[in-house]
Amino acid sequence: MDQAVVTAELPKTPWGFVVKQPPACSLTDVMSEQLAKQLEEENSTFPSLHDPGADLLLSDEAPETTSDLMLAKMLQMQFDHEFDEQLRREEKKFNGDSKVSISFENYRMVHPYEDSDSSEDEVDWQDTRHDPYRAAKPQTTPRRGFTGKGKNITTKHDAVTCGRKNTARMDNFAPEVHVGDGLGMDLKLSNQVFNALKQHCYSEQRRSARLHEKKEHSTAEQAVDPRTRLLMYKMVNAGVLENINGCISTGKESVVFHANGGSLEEQPVPQEVVLKVFKTTLNEFKNRDRYIKDDYRFIDRFSKLNPRKVIRLWAEKEMHNLSRMKKAEIPCPEVVLLKKHILVMSFIGRDHVPAPKLKDVQLSSEDMKNAFYQVLHVMQQLYQECNLVHADLSEYNMLWHEGKVWLIDVGQSVEPTHPHALEFLFRDCRNVATFFQKRGVSEAMSVYELFNSVSGLNLPVGEEEAEFVSEIVALEKRNEDHVQRRGKKTFSVSSEDGGPPLQPDSDD
Repeated sequence: MDQAVVTAELPKTPWGFVVKQPPACSLTDVMSEQLAKQLEEENSTFPSLHDPGADLLLSDEAPETTSDLMLAKMLQMQFDHEFDEQLRREEKKFNGDSKVSISFENYRMVHPYEDSDSSEDEVDWQDTRHDPYRAAKPQTTPRRGFTGKGKNITTKHDAVTCGRKNTARMDNFAPEVHVGDGLGMDLKLSNQVFNALKQHCYSEQRRSARLHEKKEHSTAEQAVDPRTRLLMYKMVNAGVLENINGCISTGKESVVFHANGGSLEEQPVPQEVVLKVFKTTLNEFKNRDRYIKDDYRFIDRFSKLNPRKVIRLWAEKEMHNLSRMKKAEIPCPEVVLLKKHILVMSFIGRDHVPAPKLKDVQLSSEDMKNAFYQVLHVMQQLYQECNLVHADLSEYNMLWHEGKVWLIDVGQSVEPTHPHALEFLFRDCRNVATFFQKRGVSEAMSVYELFNSVSGLNLPVGEEEAEFVSEIVALEKRNEDHVQRRGKKTFSVSSEDGGPPLQPDSDD
């Protein structure tokens, strides 16, 4: 019977055609040329296995085959493909959203039949050990610290080895330091050069941090930081201010702006107001703690605040001092609003022109004499009625407006119970007496007479200022000891200044 007819009569199964076992043949049949030719024709019908990705898996219909070896390889390739897919899912689940990922690439059965259209099957160069863009790492010495023997020994202190290692360590510099492709160029940096570069990197980081902090959180000359600017915009939007015109003056503690007043529900707002913005930088007025940490009104809150919140406490202190002075009818600005470190007050001047300082105004002898007696009366009122010592009184902090002397800048003012209140008062008296004596006011008192007239202590006047100051220091020491023993203050203190101190504002 013909071979084709026999094949057609064989039953077909999912594994191919059922091939009957050939009958046993003798050695003569095996060695026959006809049988060898028949076996060669059967082998030529099998597809080549050199390319596992041949049309075995890419075509919809697998070729008919009767080879168990081919079927086994096809099943193994399918199993490897499923294994790789499962491994990718486990890798994705294990890494999650972490910035540092772990790759299972070494455990995959990578085959050329993978579908290039799928983004999941694409291998990222960062997940492989064979990154063509990665620079070769310098060869390091083993743990024992040297390689080789005898004359060929190379220690970890070798110039070439250290140079390459220093070049590799440049990758640990800050991101803003551009180190280039030094590894790819096989640079060899000496220890001296590397240490200089590292020190320069650290210095630049610190300088950049300082500049950024100063820009974001400081109120410099005639400029404000973004937070302060936002507070000023909110005042304008709320209708408290009509507009902000510009900077009037700058000092060591604040910047003063002129503005047109708007309206408030509680009280009317003057047509012209000033915004005293206390500087949030602590570089220019570093000794401000001396005026506030021993003030009993704020001593419980001062220790709990950081330096920037102390600025708000300073603004609050000036508000309370102005309120006391206003109740005693002392000429001074009227408080309109306090918002964190911005104090809104009435404007001392007219038509956008501020009142001149006492040091700049040209007065007749009669007006200067009148100004001296006004200052004397104001100092007595401030000490005896308001229980305050200005602590920075001079011709720079007194304005001449409408024939009267106005006091400003009372943020540093303290009460007589302060441990250094009498020293501050003596300094104020010396500034006032020196100014009016230079202006030719014959009625001006000496510094000792002015101090006794204001304080009412009647200390003995000596020829030397050091002796008088020593008497003041001794008096302050006795008063401080009395407070510690008795647990109460030696001076009467008035608290009628508009209520208790405000609570610190929140940071928002």
